[in-house]
Amino acid sequence: MTKVAKKDGQHVVPADGGGWGVRREGSERLTSRHETQREAIEAGRSIARNQKTELYVHGTNGRIRERNSYGNDPHPPSG
Repeated sequence: MTKVAKKDGQHVVPADGGGWGVRREGSERLTSRHETQREAIEAGRSIARNQKTELYVHGTNGRIRERNSYGNDPHPPSG
């Protein structure tokens, strides 16, 4: 069985001390910090588009609530 390498993605997460942050998958450090989740989503979307990766938006509880692909999707929607 072949193991597929996981693509790096950008995560919009609640930031320690308040606000929201964007961080690269697997990283502890924030790439950027923002006052609102909306601002963090815009910044994360821009990075994900540039890098052709996924954007994961987490809720205040830390769980992923939304996911968007900006890369080469291996299974594009039909029709």
